[in-house]
Amino acid sequence: MKLAKLKIFDTLSNSEKELDTSKKIRIYLCGVTVYDEAHIGHARTIIVFDVLRRFLESKKNTVEFIQNFTDVDDKIIERAKKEGATAYDISVRYIEEYFRDFDALNVKRATRYPQATEHIKDMISLIESLVKKKIAYVSKNGVYFAVSKFADYGKLSKKKIDELISGSRVDIDETKNDPLDFALWKFSDEAPLWDSPWGKGRPGWHIECSAMSIKYLGENFEIHGGGRDLIFPHHENEIAQSESFTSKPFAKIWMHVGMVTINGEKMSKSLGNIRSVQHVLQGYGPNIIRLFCLSGHYSKPIDYSEDLLKENIIKWRQVETCYYELLLAEGKNETNTIQEIISQCKTEFDVALSNDFNTSLALTAFFKLVKELNRLAADELLSKSIADIVLPELERMFLVLGLVIPKITKDEIDSINELIKKRESLRQQKKYQDADKLREQIAKSGIELIDHKNRTAWMKKEKIASDT
Repeated sequence: MKLAKLKIFDTLSNSEKELDTSKKIRIYLCGVTVYDEAHIGHARTIIVFDVLRRFLESKKNTVEFIQNFTDVDDKIIERAKKEGATAYDISVRYIEEYFRDFDALNVKRATRYPQATEHIKDMISLIESLVKKKIAYVSKNGVYFAVSKFADYGKLSKKKIDELISGSRVDIDETKNDPLDFALWKFSDEAPLWDSPWGKGRPGWHIECSAMSIKYLGENFEIHGGGRDLIFPHHENEIAQSESFTSKPFAKIWMHVGMVTINGEKMSKSLGNIRSVQHVLQGYGPNIIRLFCLSGHYSKPIDYSEDLLKENIIKWRQVETCYYELLLAEGKNETNTIQEIISQCKTEFDVALSNDFNTSLALTAFFKLVKELNRLAADELLSKSIADIVLPELERMFLVLGLVIPKITKDEIDSINELIKKRESLRQQKKYQDADKLREQIAKSGIELIDHKNRTAWMKKEKIASDT
């Protein structure tokens, strides 16, 4: 059954808006500029949108998800010069690294990953239309969008023109008619460059996303997203040029994700406080990173700290314990109470995500269910009949949150159970030293035993480097 209702805070209207879930949901997410490694701030935005997509799909909604790569940009060109490489070499390398990192984070592949360099003709066509309408003009250095021709400029960032001029990081260019006018096409005789009706050069940053989103999702699609740092100037400029081109509203909902800070400061190379996805993956693995990125409301900043990541390791161990207790449960027991708990947690989980996509509250419902199941296991009240009811819902939550318990085969289960029987036999014979040695042998394969009063359960622990 399709999701009946989902509200998301829309930056443009400054209010929650209901997403139309009656038809295909088209989402455009501004991706990374491929000149360096992706960092934990990128990861948060991409994981939030990954979970949004997973939630919609879990409710049988069709989602078309487009995420671009900016593979032509001044930063890429600078990196190429520094390394004595081409811009193409740099972008190919970091696109490959992007997929290495985000596949490892269990992020679903987008429907399509358009690259800016593949859509130059689309951009030129859009710019031509704006020039023809006299909303854009040709200057000595390139083609610029005339901000004064778009009456609603500033409506996304909620700033007046005067504020935008004083607060903008505008390149000083005397050939522009107005300081706020932005480049649609930059003249250049330096590679990478393309022919255009106005002269050789390359596209401006903002025109790329307008051209690609309209090409793949149409002139008015459901959600346009990205980090809050993109509100101005990138998304503000996208709205201006797109709506001037189509004479229609651009995206129905603008969804922005808060930044990841370190000690309250923005991550930046100058401060030397950037944490790459690869670095954090090596220390904590994908599940801990996902729990961290989802632990606060998506629209608010979240502060990166090793302590918070380590807290999530403790929580993840509780999840692993719960899962294996369910997987290995035996016998029958009363199921009425657990059905009530499942129903309650399921409702709380779905309501949290349906009301401005509150992943923090959804995780509260998830861990509430985990805690109750672990309590039943500790009291030896967790039976196979209960497990058969609970596992499908718990696995649905795993799927939506993108969490993955390492898989274990039936042969591995049988082999571990045989070792546990052997250990039990040694304990009954009061050969405690031999039993302890066998426990250590089992632990080396990542298996942790859980001794109950009448039986021994076990769990397979994910290897996490920072779990010391």
